[in-house]
Amino acid sequence: MATVFLVLGAVGLVVLLASLFVGELGELGIGDVDADGWFSVPVLAAGLGGVGFGGAAAVSVLPEALPEAISVLAVLVGVAVAVPLAWGAVRLTRALEDMPTSETLTRHHLVGAQGVVLSAIPSGGFGEVRLSLAGQHLKFSARSHEPLRAGTPVYVVDALSDTAVEVVSTAPDPLPDSLPEPGGTSP
Repeated sequence: MATVFLVLGAVGLVVLLASLFVGELGELGIGDVDADGWFSVPVLAAGLGGVGFGGAAAVSVLPEALPEAISVLAVLVGVAVAVPLAWGAVRLTRALEDMPTSETLTRHHLVGAQGVVLSAIPSGGFGEVRLSLAGQHLKFSARSHEPLRAGTPVYVVDALSDTAVEVVSTAPDPLPDSLPEPGGTSP
């Protein structure tokens, strides 16, 4: 009898693992299955595993002097183990489904971002800037009403497209026309 319960528990465990790695049956396009909550595959698998392994544990502990009562008691113990497991599976799947995620960035999030000019922006033309958005450093094409040199800190005043912005300088003083060469200059 313990073997029957162990097989039930193993089947529940295999179905639970398969649902974790493969997903729900409805997500696979198998039929029109849309089970959720207490009737979802992970919850039913957790319940089946609880009945199986709980029943097997009960059979191994109960005295053999009551052969007729062992199967009934084993099923009762299995159900007592299965209910908390199924409840935990419901809570876990709901927590995973309702987990907050951060908002997807759109071009409207670009306005107000700060960054730095990577390649010079000529008057009326485009250059490149690196912006810091939501903890990420992203590179965009940029234009400005005034020419900006590489290294100039900038502020985005308009999102021209998903990949291009209009910027203004936030440098307190304009950068000098010539910066010293790294390592000094030699005559």
